[in-house]
Amino acid sequence: MKTSPRRVSLASVKRSLLAGAAVASLCAGAAAAQTADEPPTDAAAAEARGRDGLSPGSIYMEADAMIRDDTRERTTATGEVEARYDGRNLRADALTYDEARGLLEASNVEIFNPDGSVEFAREIVLDDQMKAGVARGFSARLPMNVKLAAASAVRRNENVNELNRAIYTPCDICADNADKTPTWSIRADKVVQDRERQLVYYRGAVFRLFGAPVLYLPLFWHPDPTAERKSGLLTPDISASDRRGFSYEQPYLFVLSPSADLTISPQINTKVAPFLNAHYRKRFYSGDIDVRGGYTYAQDFDSDGRFGERTSRSYILARGAFAIDQNWEWGFTAERASEDLLFDKYEIGDVFQSRGPYIADDRRLISQLYAIRQDENAYFSTAALDIQGLRPGDDDATFPTVAPVIEGRWSPDVRLAGGRVNLQLDAVALERDRSPASTTLVNLQGLDSRRVIGQADWRANHVLAGGVRIQPFVNLRADAYSLGDVPSENYGGKTATRGMATAGVDVSWPFYRRFNDKTVVLEPLLQVAASPRPKQIQVDIDANGDPIYLDEDSLAFEFDETNLFLADKFPGFDLMEGGLRASVAGRASVLWDDGRRASFLVGRSFRDSEEQAFSTRTGLRDTESDWIVAAEAQPIRGLSVFSRARLDGESLDVRRAETGANLAMARGSGFFRYLWDDLDINGVKRENLDLGGEVFLTKNWGVTAYGNRDMVQDAWVVRDIGVVYRDECTRIEVIYRREDTVIGRLGPSESVAVRLTLATLGEPIYAN
Repeated sequence: MKTSPRRVSLASVKRSLLAGAAVASLCAGAAAAQTADEPPTDAAAAEARGRDGLSPGSIYMEADAMIRDDTRERTTATGEVEARYDGRNLRADALTYDEARGLLEASNVEIFNPDGSVEFAREIVLDDQMKAGVARGFSARLPMNVKLAAASAVRRNENVNELNRAIYTPCDICADNADKTPTWSIRADKVVQDRERQLVYYRGAVFRLFGAPVLYLPLFWHPDPTAERKSGLLTPDISASDRRGFSYEQPYLFVLSPSADLTISPQINTKVAPFLNAHYRKRFYSGDIDVRGGYTYAQDFDSDGRFGERTSRSYILARGAFAIDQNWEWGFTAERASEDLLFDKYEIGDVFQSRGPYIADDRRLISQLYAIRQDENAYFSTAALDIQGLRPGDDDATFPTVAPVIEGRWSPDVRLAGGRVNLQLDAVALERDRSPASTTLVNLQGLDSRRVIGQADWRANHVLAGGVRIQPFVNLRADAYSLGDVPSENYGGKTATRGMATAGVDVSWPFYRRFNDKTVVLEPLLQVAASPRPKQIQVDIDANGDPIYLDEDSLAFEFDETNLFLADKFPGFDLMEGGLRASVAGRASVLWDDGRRASFLVGRSFRDSEEQAFSTRTGLRDTESDWIVAAEAQPIRGLSVFSRARLDGESLDVRRAETGANLAMARGSGFFRYLWDDLDINGVKRENLDLGGEVFLTKNWGVTAYGNRDMVQDAWVVRDIGVVYRDECTRIEVIYRREDTVIGRLGPSESVAVRLTLATLGEPIYAN
């Protein structure tokens, strides 16, 4: 045997690439030696080098000492060994490369992979590409802070790892404190990580929470932490209430394709029949669809128990949106429930949200089909709508079917007398089956209406030398109406046309001054507008003989700072504001250099004569309107407050008030809302308090609370209080909820819900 020992210093090895006499080749058939100081002989080969500076198939190795046995084709390196190959780094105390067998043996090994993962082992045997091997005392740190450890490991290839007597956890662990256990972990007799399938399999798995075993599973799997989407179980919802008893809802995600998935969520209840929820999503080249639905075949129930016949109960909440080209898109929503309180009974969340361009009121569902075209200067939309009401007393036959509703706006890219022109077209047709005035004895036909409205607006903007801003405007409008089933016509038909011309000017004159670290701005505001007396469309008279005007689109109207300076304060088209009128206000603002700010506004409107189309509750009917007061501030970072009120024009009594605050701090967040209205849009007094928040008393432990109180009924609508634990890998919430009696709902109820979210097995964890 011929032995040729070679001891190479660390400094000299760092200047060498593999092959040649200085450092022996670790790959059979390696190319001739080349020092780092020499320029590349082939430009194409230089371009082919990877991020580590090596050509494909090359290995770079360095060590304190290295021995080469040419006879046995074996290279041994000791002392701070480092080898690089194809983006991987291997570090070890000692390394032996058997060239004939193509094997690497190393002790106290660290392997750094291109994806950022790191693997450790006391002893390891690898192939010469460091892709397959066997290790003892194995552990790994994977993406998303995941840790794996095992007594032994077999690496089949670069995608498959097999671990024996293993543990998996994404929680922080402390090497200096053996008593500290991860918040949660999975221990198993055998674990297989399949990166190609993006799954981690367990055999004989024990789920541990705070070190205590809570669940044994003979076979278990979950997505690999590197997987973006993978079929499998999601975090369950667990609760207990006096309505449904103990409830367990277990979602399962089916990834049908890279662009589609389906989540099935059966809800199992001990007191009532199971309820099956499903959620389907699919993304297309031109858009996407999102469909939620649920079904059960069961008796009805409330807080007192079950009653009635078994029947089908279901819901659907669907939406879709698709691009036709760069300007056109079309879409739909489909929202329906088999009964008014279905979502409350089975605690189905995220129901009343925007799914399309047209939005229904709270506790009402809207189905729509629409098409929209939009470019830089024009907008056009057409749609058909249908509404289902879920509020107590809602009668769907009194809600109109809207088909079509058309809206168009065009802003020509031209200037006229120094201002911009905007043209608008609005058309809508509404059909009703029944009048809201119907009784059990008399079924009255519902009012039908069709209208077409054309409108032209012109507005200019001028700033004078003294800082005065003047904005003159002109509005021209023409309407045509066709009505059916009109009460005043003894439920016959009626047509009407009308026109309106409005001219006015907005004036503001801001004054500002600098004080140390802040800027103070005082700004008087004025609007003057003039129009002929409006021609309202009368459809009936009330019990007092006063006219009832057509009003399909301005029912939900509140007079506040957002519409104080609108020339026509009605949000829709059916009612018109006319005559000579003016709005005045003063606004003061303070802007600090560090980002704090505060503003205050007070104002009111005046008109030459009373406008009966405004209801008395709006505060706009008389010649002098109610006072509008509004304030908002950000006094410290993370805190914002606002308040607005409408005060009686003569007595200054509060007619409507709303105030609130939002807080976001390092240890928690919260919000507060208070609303007081002496007469809401339904003609009844309303007073409501809504507040909630989350506060962490320590780094990991916190409390949550939420409450909604109907102060007119003198009852809490709902109250929540809970305890929260969170860390880098876990969030656990235990929440107690009490729902009190409110007219039209299910009656009082109590429930306890447990929400468990685990990193890599559910939603992301965000903890400070």
